Amino acid sequence: MADASEPAPRSDTKGIVDAAGLFARARFRRHLAAPALRPYVEQYWLIDWDLSQPYASHVVPHPSVNVVFQTLPGQEPFAEVAGIGLDLFTQKLEGRGRVCGVKFRPGGFRPFAPEHPVSAWTGRRMLPLDHVFAEVPDGALDAVLTPDDEQARVAALDAFLLAVGPTPDPQADLAMALAERIGTDRGIRRVSEFARAEGMTVRTLQRLFSAYVGVGPKWLILRHRIHEALERAETDAEVDWADLAATLGYADQAHLVRDFTTTVGVPPTAYAPH
Repeated sequence: MADASEPAPRSDTKGIVDAAGLFARARFRRHLAAPALRPYVEQYWLIDWDLSQPYASHVVPHPSVNVVFQTLPGQEPFAEVAGIGLDLFTQKLEGRGRVCGVKFRPGGFRPFAPEHPVSAWTGRRMLPLDHVFAEVPDGALDAVLTPDDEQARVAALDAFLLAVGPTPDPQADLAMALAERIGTDRGIRRVSEFARAEGMTVRTLQRLFSAYVGVGPKWLILRHRIHEALERAETDAEVDWADLAATLGYADQAHLVRDFTTTVGVPPTAYAPH
């Protein structure tokens, strides 16, 4: 029997465009990492599908680096490091496939690859593991992707990450704490005010985020706003966009609509349930 005190992975759909459509076509699960890895890893995410018709999934990226192990139709199994995506991410799902991913907390990836600033990977995908990690354990790809038992896949992800890190770094701890604060405190709206409240200059804060998060604090503030607006658009039958814009810190509704449309590709009303 599960321990009632055991934390649970996230259950929201923030960032997933047409979450209902994805979940109707693919098995999507989240799992927590081993306790020693949880300070750095937000969750593991597993997707399996077997489709007769192709489906394009879309995600508004989070401020997180991901390590992704994949089996796709017509390709040899592979693994990659995906830096923070700056644009809408689209993945075509077809045939039968499997993906096992590691989503790091904002600021949590650097202890596993301390030789480079996290901004070096921002906007980049298809980075082979041995281009990023100092040493990659043999057999990791098969260990993660082969088992049908998902708990075995989770155990293999744990083993992989424990083999490549983490290297303790107080600056990473600071970056994770500040990024978490931005993600959970709606009152943080201006980088200058946030830096001052933390006893830092804006430049110092920006350098820290570049090295350890991969994007600037302003990008985080804006991206969290869009994630919340997207989730509200998909789950609420009636959204008061003017009120939501004010709640999220926008000067007016037009600014929210513009940011949403630029990021997602369509205005927010396109995702409101009918």
